[in-house]
Amino acid sequence: MLNGMYTDRERCVRAVRSKDARFDGWFFTAVLTTGIYCRPSCPVVAPKPENMVFHASAAACQQAGFRACKRCRPDTSPGSPEWNRRADLVARAMRLIADGVVDREGVPGLAGRLGYSTRQVERQLLAELGAGPLALARAQRAQTARLLVESTQLSMADVAFAAGFASVRTFNDTVREVFALSPTELRARVPKRNDATAAALRALPPRTPTPRTQPPGTTATPAVPTPTPAPATLHLRLPFRAPLNPDNLFGHLAATAVPGVEEWRDGAYRRTLRLPYGHGIVGLAPRPDHIACRLTLSDLRDLTVAISRCRRMLDLDADPVAVDDQLRTDPLLAPLVDKAPGRRVPRTVDEAEFAVRAVLGQQVSTAAARTHAARLVAAHGDAVDDPEGGLTHLFPTPEALAAVDPESLAMPRTRRTTFTTLVEQLADGRLHLGVESDWAQARARLLALPGFGPWTVDVIAMRALGDPDAFLPTDLGVRRAARELGLPSTPAALTARAAAWRPWRAYAVQYLWATDSHPINFLPA
Repeated sequence: MLNGMYTDRERCVRAVRSKDARFDGWFFTAVLTTGIYCRPSCPVVAPKPENMVFHASAAACQQAGFRACKRCRPDTSPGSPEWNRRADLVARAMRLIADGVVDREGVPGLAGRLGYSTRQVERQLLAELGAGPLALARAQRAQTARLLVESTQLSMADVAFAAGFASVRTFNDTVREVFALSPTELRARVPKRNDATAAALRALPPRTPTPRTQPPGTTATPAVPTPTPAPATLHLRLPFRAPLNPDNLFGHLAATAVPGVEEWRDGAYRRTLRLPYGHGIVGLAPRPDHIACRLTLSDLRDLTVAISRCRRMLDLDADPVAVDDQLRTDPLLAPLVDKAPGRRVPRTVDEAEFAVRAVLGQQVSTAAARTHAARLVAAHGDAVDDPEGGLTHLFPTPEALAAVDPESLAMPRTRRTTFTTLVEQLADGRLHLGVESDWAQARARLLALPGFGPWTVDVIAMRALGDPDAFLPTDLGVRRAARELGLPSTPAALTARAAAWRPWRAYAVQYLWATDSHPINFLPA
């Protein structure tokens, strides 16, 4: 494992000299003689080893006074796979920071979600990453600001507030400190944008000020307008670690798409997004070296969260080389891996939504599960406008579903009980599923609900919670593939054999499923 790789100086130096892109995001190289920091694959001539210092995060480099390299743009590296592989405090905190919690709720909000004191959270992040939660969130805001400066023609004030900065002055100071350029100079360096993006941005309505309300118990003063960033459509490139096999990833998302919420159109998977400040529509299409992302947001303050959730859904921060190397140690799995390396686990943008859909899919076909979900969406989802496609609604919230009359649900009575119990507990907070969930605790709570067996719990752990070691030994498709490959086909025996695949058993499931001719395994035409 590469956990803590930045402390292995010799290994880091070798990675920098080889310019191996597989290590981008694992660590960052700060150069003492130039004051800049780079990703391991930076194309410039490698500095002398005695001039290199290695850090675990871009935030740690920035805190140490280093500026981002203008050539390799280390702030745009794929995220570290560690945060998706681990379930400890640091990994859970990093997933929450990526989801924008520090910007919305502050460090106390982050600590409260994790169930620790702010001091404990700060201490552990500093010990492992060399930066605390505020510095990590600041680095993320800087990256978002750079993206908006380079991808849009928004005013710098709009960019500042959309990226999460409290003031334009703080935005200007941070951009200069991190990139050694002013925001205006950053924008001037960008080649002329494509016509589609420029046309979309010219069509944007002007932003409207939102009155800032007074906290209870304070003296009333005239309302101060707070800039609200206008809606916008952005064209982005989401990087990943190669290889990436898009077949089962996009095939699964398209084959199980809920009408009105998701669709496959013109070579892209499209879906609606429920976000902290508003909603969005995203289109994602696989390309040889990136995922093309077309993102429309009702409020640009949701940009960082939307990107993070899309990356998580597509498992873009995975380390496919480490996964595939481990699975190849089994001689019966090795041919599957060699045939189509780089399979990812298709995940979700909303953990509660996926849990509801998992219940709707119990013991029915994919088509039937989509029909059940589509009825709920049409009746209880929030309507959205999609002039470019057929998306009509956001998936209903747990609160909206908790108000549904159980007798109106076209499903067996026992499954109605399972459904209503789940949505009620999600709505009132007794059950919480999110990026910060402790996988073992979430499993135990789900298993305690009526109608939740090992298959349902593990598929939620795999696709909603992001556990890379979740395994489905009772799944019919997995057992059929195991039998055809000569692997044990009984759940107990298959689980014992799969111990050698840990901690990547969720990826083994993708390779086993891919032996079938089900539409989930094929990129739609």
